[in-house]
Amino acid sequence: MSLYGAEFLRTLKKRFGPDADVNFHPHGYLLLANEEGAPLLEDNNKLQRELGAVNVLLTKEKLKERFPYMDVSDVALGCLGLEKEGWFDPWSLLTLLKNGAKQLGAQYVTGEAVDFLFEEKSSIMVQGVDQGTYEGTNTLVVKLPNEDKCREIKFALCIIAAGCESAEVAKLARIGIGPGMLSIPLPIEKRKRYVYSFNCQGNPPSINTPMVIDHSGAYFRRDGLGGSFIAGRSPDPENEPPTDNMDVDYSYFDETVWPLIAKRVPAFNAVKVTGAWSGFYEYNTFDMNGIIGPHPYFLNMYIASGFSGHGIQQAPAVGRAVAELILDGRFQTIDLTRLGFDRLIVDKPMYEVGII
Repeated sequence: MSLYGAEFLRTLKKRFGPDADVNFHPHGYLLLANEEGAPLLEDNNKLQRELGAVNVLLTKEKLKERFPYMDVSDVALGCLGLEKEGWFDPWSLLTLLKNGAKQLGAQYVTGEAVDFLFEEKSSIMVQGVDQGTYEGTNTLVVKLPNEDKCREIKFALCIIAAGCESAEVAKLARIGIGPGMLSIPLPIEKRKRYVYSFNCQGNPPSINTPMVIDHSGAYFRRDGLGGSFIAGRSPDPENEPPTDNMDVDYSYFDETVWPLIAKRVPAFNAVKVTGAWSGFYEYNTFDMNGIIGPHPYFLNMYIASGFSGHGIQQAPAVGRAVAELILDGRFQTIDLTRLGFDRLIVDKPMYEVGII
């Protein structure tokens, strides 16, 4: 999925015209491991290379030679991506996709989903529900901005792809609150994350510095020129910040993030915070991986959500996969069956290691 995403970005101009640009920086990711995590990093590297990724393992000595500005005294091994890795402007990609869809006839409506309307289908029998009756839906009720009354949108197919609000939308469709297989909820929660921007006051790392993911969980990367960087770290599970606001906790940088990145890069001992922002992850509490494909009860409802921070990387492949399901009735390019809703029913999570 990620390799397709990289190819999608590489061919943006062919798809969207000569002015299409998402400001891609191909400086790669550098994952650092201590002695305990080194075997796992080796295993991941082997698997990634077998599947087509181009990266290299670096010993402590090679790391110091390649990145002399880092303190690697507590690092046993690093893995550096050499091709098709980096970062880009996600808003630019979203704008390209939206404008491209509109040119092909898509209509966008800004509103709040407030309900689904249901209708019993006597011609359809379903196991696992009361008396085998089936109630389907092909109508969404939405509240539009600056309007007192709600409106109904008729649909042939519905895709729940509402990010961190997906679980709430699913509840409107009785997913998680209904009988039988409808009793299984969409396990997606809001999780607030902070990103901090700062300026290095000393001699900053080189301009081709990769995105560095420390074994402590902290990360940092360049953000333009002039010694500007961004950094962050996902909070420990027992200290998740509240999600009823978008406030940024600057003390989290001072007390948690800054000591970790300053340990890794001594030049970061002198920094000036220039800004910060918060945002919500669509956090899949089941196994932190996306849920892609049809819902097992509704005949016309698909899910594409729960990517726990992977979404922008996997979005092109997910869009293609859902389109294949709708147009062809099955996955054609990459078999993503393992990421379906059914794994929730049979309790078979698909865990991934090394998530930041």
